Amino acid sequence: MSSGPAQDEVRRSLGLVEEVDPRIRSVIAVNPHALAEAETLDRETAGGRRRSALHGRSVLVKDNVDTAGLASTAGSLALADSPPTRDATVVRRLREAGLVVLGKTNLSEWANIRDPHSTSGWSALGGLTRNPYALNRTAWGSSSGSGAAVAARLAGFAVGTETDGSITAPAAACGVVGLKPTVGLVPTEGVVPISWTQDAPGPMALTVSDTAALLDVMAGTSTADQLEAGVRGRRIGVPRDLWGYSTAADAAAERALTLLSAAGAELVEDLALPAVKDLDDDMELTVLLVELKVGLAAYLATRDAEVKTLADVIAFNRSHAEEELPWFGQSFFERAEETEGVASPAYLEAIDACTAAGLAELDRTLGEHELDALLAPAMAPATPIDLVNGDVYSGGAATGSSALAGAPILTVPVELARGLPVAVSLWGARGSETTLLQLGRALESGRDASTGPLPEPTFAEWV
Repeated sequence: MSSGPAQDEVRRSLGLVEEVDPRIRSVIAVNPHALAEAETLDRETAGGRRRSALHGRSVLVKDNVDTAGLASTAGSLALADSPPTRDATVVRRLREAGLVVLGKTNLSEWANIRDPHSTSGWSALGGLTRNPYALNRTAWGSSSGSGAAVAARLAGFAVGTETDGSITAPAAACGVVGLKPTVGLVPTEGVVPISWTQDAPGPMALTVSDTAALLDVMAGTSTADQLEAGVRGRRIGVPRDLWGYSTAADAAAERALTLLSAAGAELVEDLALPAVKDLDDDMELTVLLVELKVGLAAYLATRDAEVKTLADVIAFNRSHAEEELPWFGQSFFERAEETEGVASPAYLEAIDACTAAGLAELDRTLGEHELDALLAPAMAPATPIDLVNGDVYSGGAATGSSALAGAPILTVPVELARGLPVAVSLWGARGSETTLLQLGRALESGRDASTGPLPEPTFAEWV
C-alpha cells in the first residue's frame, strides 16, 4: 500500500476517531474522501510542491461551518438532511493550503444561543461531548467538540467559532490553545451566525505555534514566523476585578505572570474593567438576539433546508420536541423572534452600551497604561456535567471584554489542578493577534522549561 505523511496522519486520526471518540463524542461526521485527499497531497509533496506550512496536515472543523457535501448542521436535526453545496470561505482556505478536512466536530447546538439553561457540548444530532480529562466533566462550549478532539489527539488542529467564550472556554477546560481573532479578520461567510458584531472563527491546537500556523491559513496572516521575537519590555495589565472566582484558576494565573515576568515582560497591577462587570447582561443579549434573527434568515437562504427563518427553526423544534427539547428549551430563540430589528430603539441603545463597556473601555485602559495586553484567569476547572439543571459557569469575564470590543483573545493552558486543566487568557486591542501569540509562546516556553507540556488526558471516568 502506497503511503506518505498525509495518508499516515489521516489513517492514525481515523483509527483514533473509531477507537477513542465513542468515549467523548467529539466528532459528528467523518469525511469519506479524507484518505483520497491525503494521497493527492502526498503526491504533490513527492513532486516538490507544498501549498503551505501545514500541507498534508489534518484538521477538524466545527459543524456550524459549511463543508460541501458534509454535515454542516449546528448540531440541529433541522439541517441534518441538507448538506451545503459549497465550502465556507475559511474551509476553502484550509483546502487551498493543503490541509485535509478530516471531519466535523460536535458543538453546543446552535452555538449555545438556544436557551439559558442549556448544557454545553450537547446537540440533538451529536449527543453529548465529554471532557477527555474527566468524562463526567464538561468540555464547555460551544466549540466543545473541537477542544475535546484536539485534547484527545484525534487531530492536531481544529477550527472553532466564538461569539463570547466559545473557543476560550473549551480550550481552557480541555487543556488546549485557542484563539478568537479580531472580528472580521477571518471571514464568516458560510458560518451559521449568531452576531455579526461578535462572531469569529478561530484556530485551536495543542501548541501556540500550531495555533499561529492555522491562523495564518484561516486569515492570510504571517504570525507563525514572528513568535520567537521575545516579549522583553511588553507591558501586561492585570485587571484583578476579573480574578477571584477560583483558587485553582488564580494560582495558574499567578504562575503565568511569574513566567512572563521572567521572560522580560513588565506587569502593571491595580487595574480594573468596571464597565464590563457593570454592564446589564440584557444589553449584550439584546444585540445577540436581534442580530441572530436577521443573520440566521440570511444564512438559511443559502441552504436547501426546510427551515428558512428563525420562526421555522422554532416550529421544527416544537414538532421534534422528543429529540430536540428533551433537556432544555428554546427561550432565547423565542425572545429573538420577538425582536424588532436593527433600527429598533432597544437595539440601538444596546449597541451603544456594549461599545462603551467593550471597545471604549478596552482601548482606554490599554492606552492610559501603555499596555500591550491584559491577562486574567480563563475559567475555573471544568465543572461536572448536569443535563437536568444545565451549565453552572465560573469565570470567563475576560471573554466579555474581548467580545464586546470585537477584539482578539488567546487562551493558553498552564497546569493541571487535581487532574483538570486550568488556563489563562490574554487579550488586547483589535488587530493584536501577533502580540498575543508572542506572549502566549513565551508563557508556553516558560511552562515547558519548568514542568513540561500539559500531561495528556487519561479519560478518567470521574474527577
